[in-house]
Amino acid sequence: MKRVDHDLTDEQWGALRDAWGGCAYCGVTDVAMQRDCVQALSRGGRYTLDNIVPTCRSCNASKCNDEVTGWLRRKKLDERSFLLRHLEIRTALATRFPPPEPEATDEITSAG
Repeated sequence: MKRVDHDLTDEQWGALRDAWGGCAYCGVTDVAMQRDCVQALSRGGRYTLDNIVPTCRSCNASKCNDEVTGWLRRKKLDERSFLLRHLEIRTALATRFPPPEPEATDEITSAG
């Protein structure tokens, strides 16, 4: 499996904060936002545009490395709204920040 790098840029982080307008989970707006991996690092997530959302300190600490949908349900937060908004923002930002072209690889062929 190809390794995914931690490639979130400062510009992308700023765009994510602007797009969400507050905590992606609870909606609070009057506190500093932290980067949270929707899929936790311990579960294979990475710091990438598709996997990071802005969160308040409280939500980030509470979610820890839990699976996001189960955590949202346990906290009685709106799972459906989060997932739809996450998709909407990811789609919108994908046009602004297209994924890099895959690098060409030289294939070695053996005659035989």
